[in-house]
Amino acid sequence: MKNEELKIKFMKESILKVKSYNFAIRIVKLYQFLTKEKKEFVLSKQILKSGTAIGALIREAEFGQSKADFINKMNIALKEANETIYWLEILKEGGYINNMMFKSLNSDCEELVKILVSSVKTSKRKQE
Repeated sequence: MKNEELKIKFMKESILKVKSYNFAIRIVKLYQFLTKEKKEFVLSKQILKSGTAIGALIREAEFGQSKADFINKMNIALKEANETIYWLEILKEGGYINNMMFKSLNSDCEELVKILVSSVKTSKRKQE
């Protein structure tokens, strides 16, 4: 791998780490809001688990045992991000979060999905 390719890979992964971490913090704050203000305990737990798992899996992938392990962890992070979008939609339609909250969180999560898809595709291409 050339020096420039390494820089691009590092930048993409560090952006992903930062964005997933910041998203996890937002999800924790959403959980606190839902449990304290809305007295909602079931859906809030689901979104807390999936929304924070994204960054945790990205961190796990960072030290994957192999390229295949890295790809597997990133794919699971992608699934968790997709699940989080589902819970956001349920929370919005259920009246627990307003449209502005939904759009902001959903936009961040969709951005993570796009970066994860790109990272997985690139890793698979390089594995072949």
